[in-house]
Amino acid sequence: MLRASSELLTSAGIGLPLSSGQANRPKSGTSARLKVVVAGAHPDDPESGCGGTIALYSNLGHEVAVLYLTRGEAGIRGKNAQEAAAIRSAECQKACAILNARPIFAGQVDGDTEVNRGRYADFRQLLQAERPDLVFTHWPLDSHRDHRAVSLLVYDAWIESGKKFDLYYFEVEQGSQSSHFHPTNYVDITPTEDRKRAACLAHASQQPETGFYQLHQMMQRFRGMECGCELAEGFVRHCQNPETSLAHQRN
Repeated sequence: MLRASSELLTSAGIGLPLSSGQANRPKSGTSARLKVVVAGAHPDDPESGCGGTIALYSNLGHEVAVLYLTRGEAGIRGKNAQEAAAIRSAECQKACAILNARPIFAGQVDGDTEVNRGRYADFRQLLQAERPDLVFTHWPLDSHRDHRAVSLLVYDAWIESGKKFDLYYFEVEQGSQSSHFHPTNYVDITPTEDRKRAACLAHASQQPETGFYQLHQMMQRFRGMECGCELAEGFVRHCQNPETSLAHQRN
């Protein structure tokens, strides 16, 4: 089930997926390069939830797109929606440059996200245009409504696609936001935590050093203890996925 991505990653015990069958059936017929999409509700959610994994994929030459449901319009006290969106969009661009990923914005509004027939259709079209092999998104049992919204939108797109891509869920601010999250898979991010940290710190308007990143540092150490490495990110793999698995899958 686990396939080594490179000699370096094999020695580190990473084993990132190079297939969902894609290594045997690449889209182009000539390349096993994966298309990875990480869908988060707000700027900094994808980076904090799986920034280390994003960096690992980009290091291996895979294409990574970070899909933000909103531009964080409600995320800066004292700024109106337009001002906050401009600041936080620029922070997204900086963070994605650090991770060697491409930002995409789905056009919904922070704090006023919608899940309805039209939004399902729009999001499905946006995601289908990316033709992803793997998609990571928020755990659906999350205290933030926007997190739950993007999780449902991704899930619907996965169903409507005929489950053509592999679906994984990530956690954010475990205990205060994500709840009842028990990883099925782990990725050792020890080699890339510095880039994850830099990408999170790029969201300076959110005071990450004294805020969300402190909690994620503790989470990374704890998940590392669970899977036997220094620092790790945990994921829940949807059980109806195709064949791909991440590192350290539990029985």
